[in-house]
Amino acid sequence: MASPISKSLISVLIALFLISSSFASSDVPFIVAHKKASLKRLKSGAERISVSIDIHNQGTSTAYDVSLTDDSWPQDKFDVISGNISQSWERLDAGGILSHSFELDAKVKGMFHGSPALITFRIPTKAALQEAYSTPMLPLDVLAEKPTENKLELV
Repeated sequence: MASPISKSLISVLIALFLISSSFASSDVPFIVAHKKASLKRLKSGAERISVSIDIHNQGTSTAYDVSLTDDSWPQDKFDVISGNISQSWERLDAGGILSHSFELDAKVKGMFHGSPALITFRIPTKAALQEAYSTPMLPLDVLAEKPTENKLELV
């Protein structure tokens, strides 16, 4: 018959084994992406949208073949002015940050709700392509009628 001390010692050893195995399997990339968009009214009355996406690897290992695709900008509503809506990088080291930006011109007036951007990457220990999504962006009121502020009334 086992003593209470040996039973508790066995329980502690089993718990430590389970905890250490969970830490061993957590040696993977953890991708967090933040998508932001801002509107800028041009003198011509057109509106330009600046989009930036920051990709952070908060995991403990490198992500390889990192690709970003942001297909939430329909061509019938937006023209890409500078940059691309997709980008690829060879790797993103643990603790590293990648940034991507592009600019669009709006063609159509109205509220626009963009979907999150898709990030795909590879982990050396897994054959399957991994996916992560950026944060969604706030709705944009594109080409909205904005009242002009009279700076003299602010006094």
